Amino acid sequence: MDIRQSEKRRRFLTLGLVCLVLAALLLPFLPQVIWSFSHRWLFPSLLPTEWGLRGWSYVFSPGARLGRAIITSLTISATVSLLSILVGLPAGRALGLYRFRGKTLVQFLILSPAIVPAFAAAMGIHIQFIRYGLADTFFGVVLVQLIPTLPYVVLILGGVFSSYRIEVEEEARTLGANQLKVLWYVTLPSILPGVIVAGLFAFMISWGQYLLTLLIGGGQVLTLPILLLNFVNSGDYTLASVLSLILIIPSGTILWYTSRYLTREGTALGGFGKL
Repeated sequence: MDIRQSEKRRRFLTLGLVCLVLAALLLPFLPQVIWSFSHRWLFPSLLPTEWGLRGWSYVFSPGARLGRAIITSLTISATVSLLSILVGLPAGRALGLYRFRGKTLVQFLILSPAIVPAFAAAMGIHIQFIRYGLADTFFGVVLVQLIPTLPYVVLILGGVFSSYRIEVEEEARTLGANQLKVLWYVTLPSILPGVIVAGLFAFMISWGQYLLTLLIGGGQVLTLPILLLNFVNSGDYTLASVLSLILIIPSGTILWYTSRYLTREGTALGGFGKL
């Protein structure tokens, strides 16, 4: 009887803890949800004095810039994610598999963009982008967003390769596989979970970029964060709340999928701390 009661108490405490965590995560978004359905909300009223669907009707209106901003954001984030993996894969392999003189310095240099304020780095880069005609362009925004994404991609892939068995590649070569086949049939399947996680993190970081996009894009490259901040600065909190709710959907989906994917696949990120 005592065992059953202790088991029930444990389940009750676990359920209560889960509810508290969910409440802590979701409660900050409650004002945004209320704002998105409000037409007028004046201080000191606890709830809007007038309700309406103006914010959500803007989302589905054909003349809105929202569709173009979402497509641009998705395209930029997907491109940044792909380029981050292509650049970060050899760097993560070198850091994870090999020991060499100056490795600590190389790691510091790779992670330095995550330490130095992005605005400080982007100001100097902006001058060069203007000189080479990359300012106010889609490709310029993609290149500058590699600055905050690459450190995390290299760090994740370095952790993956730190527990990778390179002997498998050598065995494949002895059986007659060339370098391309080894990469396609041996290396990529082994590190695929880590590559997916790194790509999703790069996508999520790029998706929420505002300052770098505004500085290099010059207002010509319209993304969802840029459009959101325009409504915030104009004082239209109804539309700003709607766009902010739309903005967090990909990030929340990515975090949920990543946690489930890692749990299911048991990916080899255990070497993360060996860097």
